[in-house]
Amino acid sequence: MTSSHSADPSNAGQDLFKGIAKKKTAKRGKQEVRPQIQVGEYGRYLIKSGLLAGRFVARAFPKPPTTARGLIAEASGPTEDAAIIALHDMIDARENHRAEIRRTDSLTGKAVPSVEEFVEAIGQVTLTLPQRVMLAALSQAGAEGMTEAHMAHAGSYKSEASAKRSLASAGQSMAAYLASGTISSGKITGSDGILFLGFRDAPRGDEGTERWILHPEMRDAVEAAL
Repeated sequence: MTSSHSADPSNAGQDLFKGIAKKKTAKRGKQEVRPQIQVGEYGRYLIKSGLLAGRFVARAFPKPPTTARGLIAEASGPTEDAAIIALHDMIDARENHRAEIRRTDSLTGKAVPSVEEFVEAIGQVTLTLPQRVMLAALSQAGAEGMTEAHMAHAGSYKSEASAKRSLASAGQSMAAYLASGTISSGKITGSDGILFLGFRDAPRGDEGTERWILHPEMRDAVEAAL
């Protein structure tokens, strides 16, 4: 029977396959010699599998290129293929659970990823320096948010339209990454990229202009990851 278990927190930052040579598949006579470590992909994760300390183990890691490191999940089984299948099942369960616990925003009606998901997305997507600065400024603004003019100034954009397009692009990139797993949540396009990260509030006082506010989960993620 295939057995699986969550990654040991003590090994969370380690690749325990590191140091085990990866060999190209070769043939000796009629017998095929398999690599000591098999490397593959599943959704947005890099999968490494092989015989480790007398047992077949499969482990999922963030897929390059990424600034994120560490073990995502681990499974074992009586054969290498069984371990890989068990790991795929574990990743699917993880993706489904994440989707189930997402909060629904009362203003937009859209599902909001958790802090953990946003942190992972920030670590995986490529953000420009102006985008990072603008997201950091929006995070620091908290529930007060920022006008588009203030967003443009924070990110050194030439116009409010440029700042808005840039924020939408950042949201689209993160949404695309989170939808690239084994459980797709649909494609985010256009201005919906901003609504993936936050929402627009009504004008305050005599400002006459609306403010953009990051979701609390996104604010916490930006603080943790940027």
